[in-house]
Amino acid sequence: MYEKERGQIMIVKIKCPQCGTEGSFSLVESSYQGPYRCWKCRELFTIKIENNELKSCEPLSQEEFDRQQEIEAMKAKFKRQ
Repeated sequence: MYEKERGQIMIVKIKCPQCGTEGSFSLVESSYQGPYRCWKCRELFTIKIENNELKSCEPLSQEEFDRQQEIEAMKAKFKRQ
C-alpha cells in the first residue's frame, strides 16, 4: 500500500488479498475502518487504515456488509434529527 497527496485527499492503493489486483481508495482523513470491495473480483473486506497505513484486511460476508450499511444509515438518520 502507498499513498499520494492531492490537496487534502489521500489516494491509498490496496492490493486485493483474494485476486491480487491493485485498487485505489480515496480518504479525506488518515484513518478509516469499514468495508472495501475489490473492483475486479467483487470480494468484500473490512479494512482498517491508521495514519495512511493498512493495519488489517479481513474477509467480509455480504450479510455482514448489509448489516453494517443499515447501522450507518440509522446513525446518519439520527444525526440529522
